[in-house]
Amino acid sequence: MLLISCPNCGSRDETEFHYGGQAHVAYPENPNELNDREWAEFLFYRDNTKGAFAERWLHSTGCRQWFNMLRDTVTYEIQAIYPMGAPRPDKAAPAPESGTASTAPDSTTTGTAAPSISGTSIAPADSAPSTSTTAPKGATK
Repeated sequence: MLLISCPNCGSRDETEFHYGGQAHVAYPENPNELNDREWAEFLFYRDNTKGAFAERWLHSTGCRQWFNMLRDTVTYEIQAIYPMGAPRPDKAAPAPESGTASTAPDSTTTGTAAPSISGTSIAPADSAPSTSTTAPKGATK
């Protein structure tokens, strides 16, 4: 479970929020001039980035305000939270495509950067949780 820091209400459980899709998608300048293919691309085609990704979120059970979040899609680390209309912060370089992930504590929220995998099917049952940052055997890029 993520702990999301609402810019208005403070840290709350992710169940109070609704995901709003990719952030910074510009509305077409001349929408009446778009053909069906261009409308479909605007409405449905979004990036599927591995690493840092800008997202829109709504604090639906709290202040009901929208905000943007820069989150790593591999580790779930929240790198920045910033208001709607603000440019994407260039806080972090894109994550490498090598299959490794950072397990450093997140500095913008409380908690840990990545969920624990102890007790799951990918961690050996008879060993202590590993501190390795490499992807499990068989994982794809």
